[in-house]
Amino acid sequence: MSTPIVHHEVTGEPEQPAVVLSNSLGTNLRLWDAQVPALAEHFRVIRYDSRGHGRSPVEPGPYSIEDLGGDVVALLDHLGIDRAYVVGISIGGLTAQYLAAAHPDRVRGIVVANSAPRLGQPDAWRDRAQRVTTEGMAAVATGVVQKWLTTAYARDHPETEAWLTDMLLANDPSGYAATCSALARADLREAIRSVTVPTLVIGGAADTSVEPQDTRTVAEAVRGAIYHELPTAHISNVEAADDFTRLVLGFLLSG
Repeated sequence: MSTPIVHHEVTGEPEQPAVVLSNSLGTNLRLWDAQVPALAEHFRVIRYDSRGHGRSPVEPGPYSIEDLGGDVVALLDHLGIDRAYVVGISIGGLTAQYLAAAHPDRVRGIVVANSAPRLGQPDAWRDRAQRVTTEGMAAVATGVVQKWLTTAYARDHPETEAWLTDMLLANDPSGYAATCSALARADLREAIRSVTVPTLVIGGAADTSVEPQDTRTVAEAVRGAIYHELPTAHISNVEAADDFTRLVLGFLLSG
């Protein structure tokens, strides 16, 4: 039995080059609202809810990075797209790295934001999975969202902090926990050395979830990769939306 296609939205003209946007753990495709209008002027933009998130099916867990990457390949097949750019943040950036290493024939180039070849420690992800399974999403919401935005930005934009919190709380705990399991097992430190597609890496100077020195390891491992750092915490495409979009659009248009 085949896995259902993840929930997705497509913006832009079919003849334009395709860009896939892959969101972070605990969020959905709305995370990219600020980027879509500018990108869709030049690209066919495909954003989707990762399995277990948003309106996508909650498949039985645990998940793996191979599952998450396979969902993107299946989505491209479903849409009749041979190759696409992949822009991912956090676990979405891990998915982009996996696709560039394991399916280079399907990838034109990648943007890896606030991510690394290995994210965090396995025991911490297993503990979080167990906590949301037994206590629900509210048990981790405050601590997680506090790391997504800098203190100053959250203070000045309480509506954004509330929006992200609501997005996190809306998740099915089993889907979130199953994705934590993927993070506990994923380690692409060797695999990304084989990546040859154009690569842009974006770090957050105030990111405590994936510190900039860890994000830089992607740029150091991939020959010719470009690295930029924004003055943000973990969700850089929201906190510095205009600068993030400018960097990504400039990279994609130069390809």
